Amino acid sequence: MLLKKNAELEALLSKPTASVPEVGRICYGLSRNGSYDAVRRGEIETIRVGRLLKAPTAPLRKKLGID
Repeated sequence: MLLKKNAELEALLSKPTASVPEVGRICYGLSRNGSYDAVRRGEIETIRVGRLLKAPTAPLRKKLGID
């Protein structure tokens, strides 16, 4: 299971942005609602693209201590 998580995290961080539920699930183990709650609290940084909320992965890498 750990190898799958590492592969998912690597794939997520290889993209410039990711969906909020995807970031919450892979990085923090959150549900969809929990992910959007974390956005409202400012714990997951997002940008708005039209109606979509996307999480840029560069700040996420820094927050996770990967870069």
